[in-house]
Amino acid sequence: MSTAHETSTATAHEGIRRDTEEHSWSTDPYADALRTGRGPLFLRRSDGWLLPLDVERWCARADAVDLRVLDRCEGTVLDVGCGPGRLVAELVARGRSVLGIDVSEAAVAHTTGLGGRALWRSVFEPLPGEGRWNTVLLLDENLGIGGDPRALLHRLTELLLPGGLLIAETVPVDVDERVDVRLVRGTDARGGAGTPFPWARLGTPALLRYARPLGWRNVDQWSAGGRCFVALRSRSTNSSAEPPKSAAVIRSQRARKPSADSPVTAG
Repeated sequence: MSTAHETSTATAHEGIRRDTEEHSWSTDPYADALRTGRGPLFLRRSDGWLLPLDVERWCARADAVDLRVLDRCEGTVLDVGCGPGRLVAELVARGRSVLGIDVSEAAVAHTTGLGGRALWRSVFEPLPGEGRWNTVLLLDENLGIGGDPRALLHRLTELLLPGGLLIAETVPVDVDERVDVRLVRGTDARGGAGTPFPWARLGTPALLRYARPLGWRNVDQWSAGGRCFVALRSRSTNSSAEPPKSAAVIRSQRARKPSADSPVTAG
């Protein structure tokens, strides 16, 4: 069902749909890693620094730390950057209403293969149920999406209902970093797949610094299994302010999608 809000959002992000070049996450190294269920896979900065991606954990079943996070979910759940779908699958098994979104076709196919519902879509593109989701999950490095934390947090306020819950995973150190990265296989990779794209790394203090001016309220923060999490609530009423326009976010989240609201099915 089309609404004025969805029309406005579509107009604001028209550049995403006009750009047909695939995002780096949709290229072969990531797809291959998901198919095999293992790495090594890294995000590589221009200075050679490597951020390891925990492919094995992402492709396994939800672990004890994940389950504690999912216990906190309320109502309908949107998993942003769902990857191969372990969290979506677990929520489906619990009888919850959940949708995963990811810019990787392979990730979406893997998620639907587990019995979950997922869309091949960027978080910055129009999505079903805008303004009506009870919970948004932003785990597994996905706080870095777009390289612009303020723009991402603003977008999430558009997706959640007023007072909705965001559960985000942060870096276990106090860091606030925005860089361009490439996706690479192995530690000896000199180049990367596709063009560089913006990414962010935030510790809990940095996330809270970005969140508070946007009206987010800190509900809880905790650590488990070497991972750190923050639970935030959005404003109790919707803001009429225009979302921030970020060329970096739009450029880094370009994605091809097969149809408006249909999930990609596993082949």
